[in-house]
Parts: sequence; structure tokens; C-alpha cells
Amino acid sequence: MFRNSIILLLMIMSITPTFAKEKEKNPFFSEYNTPFGVPPFDKIKVEHYKPAILEGIKQHDKEINAIVVKRSMPTFESIIETLERSGELLDKVTTVFFNMNSCNTNAELQKIAQEVSPLLSKHSDDIMLNKDLFQRVKSVYENKDKLKLNQEQMKLLEETYKGFVRNGANLNDEQQKRLREINGELALLTLSFGQNILAENNSFKLVIDNKDDLAGLPQSAIDAAAETAKETGNEGKWVFTLHNPSWIPFMTYSAKRELREKMFYAYSKRGNNGNNLDNNENIIKIVNLRLEKAKLLGYDNYANYVLEEAMAKNSNNVDRLLEELWSFARNKAEMEANELQSMMNNEGISDLTLEPWDWRYYSEKLRKERYSIDEEEARQYFQLENVKYGVFQIATLLYGLNFKEVKNVPLYHKDAVCYEVLNRDNSHLGLLYMDFFPRASKRGGAWMSSYRQQYKINGKNITPIVTVVCNFSKPTAEQPSLLTLDEVETLFHEFGHALHGLLSNCEYKSLSGTSVPRDFVELPSQIMENWAFEPQFLEKYAFHYKTNQVISPELVEKINNSSKFNQGFATTEYLAAAMLDMKYHTITVPLQNITPNSFEDNYLKSINIAPQIISRYRSTYFNHIFSGGYSAGYYSYIWSEILDSDAYKLFKEKGIFDQNTAESFRKNILEKGGTVDPMELYINFRGREPMKEALLEKRGLY
Repeated sequence: MFRNSIILLLMIMSITPTFAKEKEKNPFFSEYNTPFGVPPFDKIKVEHYKPAILEGIKQHDKEINAIVVKRSMPTFESIIETLERSGELLDKVTTVFFNMNSCNTNAELQKIAQEVSPLLSKHSDDIMLNKDLFQRVKSVYENKDKLKLNQEQMKLLEETYKGFVRNGANLNDEQQKRLREINGELALLTLSFGQNILAENNSFKLVIDNKDDLAGLPQSAIDAAAETAKETGNEGKWVFTLHNPSWIPFMTYSAKRELREKMFYAYSKRGNNGNNLDNNENIIKIVNLRLEKAKLLGYDNYANYVLEEAMAKNSNNVDRLLEELWSFARNKAEMEANELQSMMNNEGISDLTLEPWDWRYYSEKLRKERYSIDEEEARQYFQLENVKYGVFQIATLLYGLNFKEVKNVPLYHKDAVCYEVLNRDNSHLGLLYMDFFPRASKRGGAWMSSYRQQYKINGKNITPIVTVVCNFSKPTAEQPSLLTLDEVETLFHEFGHALHGLLSNCEYKSLSGTSVPRDFVELPSQIMENWAFEPQFLEKYAFHYKTNQVISPELVEKINNSSKFNQGFATTEYLAAAMLDMKYHTITVPLQNITPNSFEDNYLKSINIAPQIISRYRSTYFNHIFSGGYSAGYYSYIWSEILDSDAYKLFKEKGIFDQNTAESFRKNILEKGGTVDPMELYINFRGREPMKEALLEKRGLY
């Protein structure tokens, strides 16, 4: 016995200095000694993440236990505020880790994600299902009317209490045990879903070695494909991939119908190829587990569980909106399909029926014919650097912000750039990282995230560190990165999210910036898109990349005249995805004896979608709802577009750079985060509730 104790002591002595030494080396275990306190990306290594996450969990557990064992009467400060401020190390490391796993991942990071996701799920459950902790929170909540709390403190108290209830605090022991199991399984399943799609995106390559097969493609797409060929060991050939900067130009311009079909099926069958990356089983498990979780918590379906905290409130309100818009969109799409079929017939190919892989190709030809606008011609005026200047300029004109590139901060990738954001008085507001080009280590799409949210502590304002990540066309040897009209809107959109994070002025981190309901978070982003093609603003940033000539009034008019073109298609493919999301998450009995393909096909047939259009995201690559945070929430974009169209109408009435309107939007929307009910915030800005007529007019769906 004594001998065993000595051995154990020696083991501990040998381990402890080693761990201490590792802590010294691990950047997460000390204050960041960097400009502005940014993460030291140049020092962070893969092996640092897991130990820091484990230590973060350990420290957070100790902090929670300290709250629980307090013998004094529970108060807002001792329970709610202390809980809000806890978990600093864990938040510090997971923020960096999950950002990296999205924008600069590798096999090692993905393996760590699989290992730590169940641990993080368990840790979250350990907090939310801690009966003693909940009783202390509940005690404060039940006395809330006796406390002299300001509006933000009351909101934090209410959200904290609801968070415990919605995460199972009122369930019995057996139910809580099952909830833990469900949460753990969902953490791994959703992670696996996203990793499969990233792998599928990277695995397909259309290699062209016959120049004739490039027919119809613009030189920019050909040059980009040649660059990709070099990077993939196919020098002298042309390689097209499923990343949007490659896939969309190919589907839009390639005259080779059989190759468009090949590219279409490669894109639309991602996660559905019967291989080890297949997502069909993941979907069934995810949907059924979400339903079981909702029922455990007292809801008839998962959508109503999610939507209780949204502006929409319940699935009936969402369904009613989507169905109403669907009738407008479907009718418009059918008219568009007939026009495209007529164009095919006029070209002498009347024996062929318009198919999904034909839509982009013929709609671009029709747009060019009808509006005399060529997407390639327009791109010449939207060099990435100029568009970036444009989004900075709109922030200056509206809110007095200035952007200064910072050279002395660590970057997580050579493509990333960093800017200090300054207020009108040149005081520091925050930092903005921007990362524009696709790579194998980055998931598809575009998004905004944070490395540090804004909050205040002990009278000190902690400024935000925000990031905008996109997948735009890379520059080639012949030309810089030139953006399509859609990509221009995307950059304005994500920059709107960034402003929401940067301009936050809140006390508590969990309520700051973009910490708002899903169907409200898109308002600050989508309203920004409205300025992108305003004639009086285009003249400030749209210059030809060769001649530096400002975009002509004639081309601006063509762009705006064509803005409602193909909106039947665009709205239909979006609504189909939003409605499919709701269909999955309003089931009341588990899915059995059916595949996601059949479930999807049956539903889309029931709503009479045009056969030439598929859902914007088919089930097996619908990252938003099966791997992202938009389950039962993909409708949010159109819901928020009602808000943004209606809100921008006020700018149009007052002047698109009107300082009073901009200041009101900043104070009532951008600065408030989730501290006030979103409808109240909107009414404070607009003077009334939103009306959908502006959206229908904007999309030309009347």
C-alpha cells in the first residue's frame, strides 16, 4: 500500500511539471500579447486546442460549482452576472477553434472536432441540467419584479431563466438522461454532415483537355480553370470544381449541354452518392432526434420549439408567409420557364425540354437579349478591392466609420487581411478580418463570425473582433478578382452582419451584436444590399479595372432594370428550400421507411414546383439546417427581407445617406443586440410594424 502511494506520488510529480511546461507554451493559457488582443494565430498550433478546451471545461466547472455552493441569498449580481461572466477560457479557445474549423480546417482539426464536440455537449448539459444552479437562477427570476434592474439586466435574467427551461432544467432525471444522449448524438451527427459536404465539394473535378469543350465560357472562367489545373497537377488543362466561383460561371455560360448536365448532377448529388460521405442516414437520425428532443421539452414539433424564441413565434405563422409568397413566385417562375423554352425552340432545338442544367445558361442569354447587359461586361467594374472600398465607404457615409489596414497583427491565413475600425472621432471601435477566396480548407458560402464579441465589464468596453469570410473568384495572372453582381451583393450582405457586430453597444456578451433571433439577424445584413447598385453610390466605387473609368449611367440603368429579372426562379428555389426545412421540422412522428430523397421529392411535387427548378439546397447538402444554426430557420432570409425592404423604403423617402435615419438605425437596431424584443426595436426605428408590399415590389412578384 505504502509502496503504491510512493509510485503514485512520483507519477504525479513527473506529470505536473510537464503539464505546467505545456501550459507555458500554449497561447490560450495566458493573455494574448498581441496588438488589440487578437488571437496569436502565428503561435497557435493544432496540438494546443484540445488541452485548452479540456482545461477550459475544468475551469468553467469550478466556476459553476462556486456559484452553487454560495450560502448567501441569491442575487442578480451573485448568480446571473457571475454565470454570464464565467467560462472565459473555454469561450476564448472554442471561438478560435470553431472559426478555424470553418475557414482553415484540416484532417487533424476535424478529428479534434469529433473528439471535443460530445465533451462540449456534455459540459453544456452539465450546466443547464444542474438542479442546484437552476434553483438559484429560478430564485432570482421569481423575485425579478422586486429587483431594481434596468432593461438589459432584466433581459439577461429572463433569457438566462428561459435558457435553463428550454434546455431541460424542469425535466425529471430519466428525461434529462435521455436529453443528454440526444444532445451528444446531435453534436456528432451535425458535425459529420458538414464534414461530408466539405469533402464532397473538394473531391469532384471536371477536367477538360479539349479546348472545344470550353465553348461559350468567358476568358475569366477559362483563366481561373487553368489556374486550378496548375494547382491540382493538371497543368495544360482546365479544371472546374463545385465551388461557386467555378460552378456558377460554368453553368451560366458553357455551350456544352452534356457538360452542364454533368456539373449539375455532381453538384446536386453531393452527400447522396452512396459512399462513405453519404448524408442520408445522418438526416433521418438528426430529424428524428430533434423531434424527440422537442417532445421531451413539451412541444409538438421541433419547429415550434425553435420558433418560440423567434419573431415568427410558431410554425403556423411561417407556413402562412411562405405559402402566400409561393403563389406569387411559382406563377412568375412558370412564365420564365415558358420564355426560356421558347428561346430553346427558336434556336432550333425544339425536340429538347428545358432542364435544370439549362436554366442559368438560357436565362443569362435572355437577360443579355432583353436588357443588353452582359454579366462579364458588368464584372469589369467590380474589382474586389473597389467593392471592398465601397462597403467601407457606405459605413463612412452612414455612420462616420473609418477603416485602416493593420499590418502588425497575426493572420490565420495568407489570404486574410485585417482592418482597424475607427469611430467618427477616431476612437477605436473594433477589428475586422476579411478572407475572400476559396480553398480546400474552407467550407463553401459566405459568413460573418467573431473572435471576440463586444461587451462591458467593470466600466470598461471590450471591443469586438469580427471576421467576414467569402468564396469569391480568385485573381489570375491576367486580371484581378472581379465580382459578379451576386458576389457584390454577398459582400455588402456579410459586411452588414459585420457592422451589427462592430457597432454593438451592450453590457453583456450573450446579448451583444448578432445575438438576436434568427429571423431578425438578417435585417442588418440584407438592408446593406440595397445600397450596392444605387446610381448615386455606384459612382463612388464602381470603376473599370483597366481604364479606371466610372461605370456609365447606361450600364447602371441596365443593371437596375434587370434587377427583377429571373426573380421567379430565384424566389422559387429559395422558398422551396425554406419550405422543405419547415416540412422536416414540423413532423410529429419519426421518419421511418422513407429516404430523404423520397421525402424531398414527395414534398416538392405536392407544392407543384416547376420541374426545371430544384430546391436551392437539396436535403443531403443543406448545411444551413443540418450542420449550421438555421434548423427551422431558413425562412429567416425572406422574413428579414420584408423587414429590410420596408426599412430601406424609409431611407429612400428621407434620402439614402440621410444622417438622422442612419443614426436611428444605428441606435435602435445595430447597437442594441438582443437587449430588447426585435419587433419593439423595429417599431422604434420605423414607427410601425413592417409591411410585405415593399418586398413584393422589390422582387417584381406582383
